[in-house]
Amino acid sequence: MFTGIVSAVSKVVLADANRLGIDHASIAKHLKIGGSVAVNGCCLTVVKKRGPVFFADVVPETLRRTNLGSLRVGSEVNLELPLSATSLLDGHLVQGHIDVTGKVRTVELASSGRELTIELPAAVSRFVAVKGSIAVDGVSLTVAAVDKPAGTFRVALIPHTLEMTIAGGYKRGSIVNLEADVVARYVARNLHR
Repeated sequence: MFTGIVSAVSKVVLADANRLGIDHASIAKHLKIGGSVAVNGCCLTVVKKRGPVFFADVVPETLRRTNLGSLRVGSEVNLELPLSATSLLDGHLVQGHIDVTGKVRTVELASSGRELTIELPAAVSRFVAVKGSIAVDGVSLTVAAVDKPAGTFRVALIPHTLEMTIAGGYKRGSIVNLEADVVARYVARNLHR
């Protein structure tokens, strides 16, 4: 379980068909073989460590649902360590189970940050509401608008988010991982019984 508060940004040092290697000493020292880490919001299992580099396998299902298959050596990624039993709950509950990817449609300057309009795929549209939470590449964000224009949602990014995550590099056409809020998912499921 994660919170959507990114711990660090780092670079990919290995990206092949089924394994990622990421170099980040302070994250790697907290990881154990078999433990979890979120990479662009996707929960991966650490399978190997070598000094400051940790490695995680990515299976075809992960590659189909996420943007991890497009990563190359040198790509920047958001990293988050999992919650511990003594952690403060900040952001929102994020499982690291990516629902779908979405394409950034617009990036607009705002008075103190940027506003993004992102495609809202039908698979998650019923879980996304104004003032609700969504994880974009693992970053916990508040939804500012839905269906303006149709089939999209909008989020506002503060300067801190732009500086401390990969969001500062988003441009029109960027593909981002989307995870709907787990509480919204359970509410929707129970309403349709």
